[in-house]
Amino acid sequence: MSVAVAGRTALADCHSVTVSYGSGPTLVKALSNVSLEIGEQDHLALLGRSGSGKTTLLHVLGGLLVPTSGNVTWKGMPLSTLDAAARGRARARGIAYIFQGSNLLPYLTTWENVAFAARAASQFDGEGRDPNVLLGLVGLSHKGDSLPAELSGGESQRVAVARALAQRPDLLLCDEPTGHLDSDTGARVLDMIEALRRELGFTLVVATHDPDVAARADRAVELSNGHLTEAPER
Repeated sequence: MSVAVAGRTALADCHSVTVSYGSGPTLVKALSNVSLEIGEQDHLALLGRSGSGKTTLLHVLGGLLVPTSGNVTWKGMPLSTLDAAARGRARARGIAYIFQGSNLLPYLTTWENVAFAARAASQFDGEGRDPNVLLGLVGLSHKGDSLPAELSGGESQRVAVARALAQRPDLLLCDEPTGHLDSDTGARVLDMIEALRRELGFTLVVATHDPDVAARADRAVELSNGHLTEAPER
């Protein structure tokens, strides 16, 4: 199935993308003939159960994974045909991830975790990012000296958001960003991400199994066994 953007410029898109693992009787299709356009400043939800293909689709969109067949473009660039180094440069210039677990480096402070990402991003465009400003954006200026083990789950995920913003992303891909949080904490984290999207103007794609999280998006599509289906009623 193909899902297109109506009346807006496509920032990223997949065309007839299939991702397969194994061969013969062990062949598994994580994605099957998926076509999807994502527009500038879009807020899209990928809804589906565990194993439906959501994470695989995020990895394809972000250039972490090359599809078995089909094409992926990023700002008009044929992302799926680039070598690994070129895909890495493309990601560094505008694609950021937030994962279910914050994945913070445990031996670095909150400030150092964000500064590490800021330094890595600046190598590609020469623009410095101020970790203090980034921590301020997520309401954690007072936690700069804390280690990850000293943070709550919600605070850790806020640091992960600040780290992602170090790349000044045009596209922010979130893989079950509140899956490990209680409902109230998760809602506050989502409120913050959505407010930052409106303020900073990036495109947001959130993979989730939760219909309530998907209902927050401007539009939603559903994945089931690697197939893109109609969005559920909202």
